[in-house]
Amino acid sequence: MADDAAKAQGNAAFSSRDFTSAVIHYTSAIALSPTNHILFSNRSAAYASLRNYADALSDAIKTVDLKPDWAKGYSRLGAAHWGLKQFQEAAAAYTKGLEIDPSNEALRTGLVDAQAMKKQEMKQRAKTANKFGTAAFKKKDFEAAIQHYSTAMEMDDDDIAYITNRAAVYLQMEKYKECIEDCDKAVEKGIELGSDDKMIARVLTRKGTAFVKMAKCSKDYEPAIEAYRRALKVHCTNAEAFNKLKEAERAKQVWERREFIDPKIGDEEREKGDEFFEKKMYADAIKQYTEAIKRNPEDPKAYSNRAACYNKLGAISNGLEDAEKCIELDPKFSGGYIRKAEVEFYLKEYDNAMNTYVEGLNHDPNNQELRHGVTSCIQEINKASRGGLTPAELKERQAKGMEDPEIRNILTDPVIRQVMSDLEENPSAAQTQMKNPVIQSKIQKLISAEIVQMK
Repeated sequence: MADDAAKAQGNAAFSSRDFTSAVIHYTSAIALSPTNHILFSNRSAAYASLRNYADALSDAIKTVDLKPDWAKGYSRLGAAHWGLKQFQEAAAAYTKGLEIDPSNEALRTGLVDAQAMKKQEMKQRAKTANKFGTAAFKKKDFEAAIQHYSTAMEMDDDDIAYITNRAAVYLQMEKYKECIEDCDKAVEKGIELGSDDKMIARVLTRKGTAFVKMAKCSKDYEPAIEAYRRALKVHCTNAEAFNKLKEAERAKQVWERREFIDPKIGDEEREKGDEFFEKKMYADAIKQYTEAIKRNPEDPKAYSNRAACYNKLGAISNGLEDAEKCIELDPKFSGGYIRKAEVEFYLKEYDNAMNTYVEGLNHDPNNQELRHGVTSCIQEINKASRGGLTPAELKERQAKGMEDPEIRNILTDPVIRQVMSDLEENPSAAQTQMKNPVIQSKIQKLISAEIVQMK
């Protein structure tokens, strides 16, 4: 028959790789036998060999329309889609053919290759979508960024970078729950895929940050701290996770202290301390005052009372520290000045003690304890000027004065040294120099420190 002859000529041309002639002969045969699926199949193969995949696809579609139960037709269909880089459609065609002929090796190979190419193509599309997402993120177009990252995730779910990026957008949008959900999915998928430890640690750190942003009490920091610790367990040198962990721990402590504060309980603890103080049980009183301060760190009375206990026990530096804190909290409260002056008086810094008492009187002029303190300081200062100190006491005061850097600097001044010499050898010259207020002030400091003795 004529169509068979044309077909034979087409097959011969195809075998000789004369694909153009093959198409011509197959076309002639089809004109004579338009329902012959084999002719369309053969011409599809010839078109594909000529890289004319559009016509190859048209003939392949006609082939399966004419003979839907013929596996080879789907092989032609898959090849045409492949040529057009329609890998998803190619995979679908090969799959359909395998349903008809499960043992067909050509279809199996085609399916595997198509799926691989489809995956590669999707990965490339995902990267492109990711780039668009990053560009939108930089422009703070967060909604667009979410869409692009979501598209990338749909195209390639084997790369956790895309869901990680989307989590970052949610974080910026203050959608913290969505951010945490994405982070959890990313970690789970990352572990499943064996993703890079640095990436997983970064995701966990981002999760921790979302929890921190949501924190409204001390307990809210616990999941954040857990996330940061887990990040460091995954990648121990992650500096960001380490720093954020420390910040979260400090914030949690601040909240705990804030939640612990209760002025009413603080007053009760201070009163318990007062009872111990009256019984001269100073160590026990300190414990109660310390508890009072924890409950109310802004209570100057608790610091003043604890300072009194420290002074009684000879813990001078602690007493001074509490006294200064008391003054800082309430400059008008006399207790702080009294406790500070007690320390200075104990250290025989009578000028400093008197200044502290006077400062207290500026705020509380009728306070008898402050007034008595001033009187005691004056008595000690006058005692030295009247020669009432023993040699040992004088030596001790001079040594104490020499500990003062200002005193040491004054003694290195050649003018002052000359005045000191004149006081012994030429009093009239010294009196002339003392008319200078600067020199007079420096000499007065030396007199107060018992370095210079006036006769």
